[in-house]
Amino acid sequence: MPQHAQGARTARHRLGAELDGTVPAALLADAEMVAAELLGNAVRHAAPLPGGMIRLTWLLRTGPTAHTVQIRVTDGGAAGPPRMRQVGPDATDGRGLLLVAALATDWGVERDGLGQSVWARLVHPLRHTAAVP
Repeated sequence: MPQHAQGARTARHRLGAELDGTVPAALLADAEMVAAELLGNAVRHAAPLPGGMIRLTWLLRTGPTAHTVQIRVTDGGAAGPPRMRQVGPDATDGRGLLLVAALATDWGVERDGLGQSVWARLVHPLRHTAAVP
């Protein structure tokens, strides 16, 4: 996607459309929020990939006990690694990675020759109903 707000919005909507009806609504909402935060950070703080782009990818795994969605945003990198900030109650920004950390099971940053990827893994347990004898 192009590295601007509209490109980030389009990418988030594609994620939502792809996962809608496939994962529980709560997991979908969390995945969309995490994608929005990671994409917003890439637009605001990082250089683009070649061609002025950022990339959003996701992987859905459904196991016997949980749905897992891994979200990855790749950009050209920034001067420093992404980091959580301490913000006051009146701050108007700076909470993005705090939200990601709160919603995701884990998250991290990987750098390679192309740039950097920030990823987050969200796990939603499947609910099983007990068999009635």
